Amino acid sequence: MPDSELLRLARELAGDAGTRSAEARGELARAYVEVVTFAPAEEIVAMLAAVRDEDWMGLPVWARNLAFRLAVLQRPGDVALLRDAAGDLLSFGPDGDDHARSMRDRAARG
Repeated sequence: MPDSELLRLARELAGDAGTRSAEARGELARAYVEVVTFAPAEEIVAMLAAVRDEDWMGLPVWARNLAFRLAVLQRPGDVALLRDAAGDLLSFGPDGDDHARSMRDRAARG
């Protein structure tokens, strides 16, 4: 099965180590936001799994957070997704800790 457009863009974001111009990085970010915004949760979750398997730290935190947020909004009762999103959020600093704890609590309540 060919890679989705979302996975292709995520891989580009993950592989961009400042080699692009600011304009090109902005265009790539805009394209990612546009595609992830309208992607189904299944595609988002698959993309996140793939890019994390390839390079756990590769995808920018803002792109991960947005993807998880959109997937959780589509599947608010998915306990495994809530746990995964909470764990990922806890990995990247204290700013999202309250949100992560809230998701873990929701997951625990099932």
